[in-house]
Order: sequence, then structure tokens, then C-alpha cells
Amino acid sequence: MMDRIMLAKYTEQQVTMIYMAKDGSLTKRRVTIEKVTEASVIGYCHLRKQLRTFRMDRILAIQPVPQQVWRKSS
Repeated sequence: MMDRIMLAKYTEQQVTMIYMAKDGSLTKRRVTIEKVTEASVIGYCHLRKQLRTFRMDRILAIQPVPQQVWRKSS
């Protein structure tokens, strides 16, 4: 489970996220984090092309995307 304070430092940045769905399936997503709450992360999911809410307890890993990479692909 990800730490809320650790995730908050990525607000307004793109990250690569490994996320576990309700059914247990795993996805790797590129997300631009908008807001971090006690139980969730709200961000633009580049895979689904929409704003999504991700449960904190289902985020398995997160890694920042270097700025030079995401500025080219935005």
C-alpha cells in the first residue's frame, strides 16, 4: 500500500503506476496525479483517457516519469 504523504509529492506530475483492479488483475498505467486524499488518488489516466479515482490500497507501485518524456507525449 502506498503512503499518502509520499504520493502527495507527485501532485501535478505524471507517474507510472501498477494498479490492482477489484478482480485482482494488474495494469500498468501512466497517470497525471491531480489530488491525493486519505483513501484515494485522483488523476488523469492516460490509458483510459479520463479522470479516474484510484484506491490507495490497490496501488502496488509508483514511479515518476521524467519530465522530458511526459512533456513530449502530453
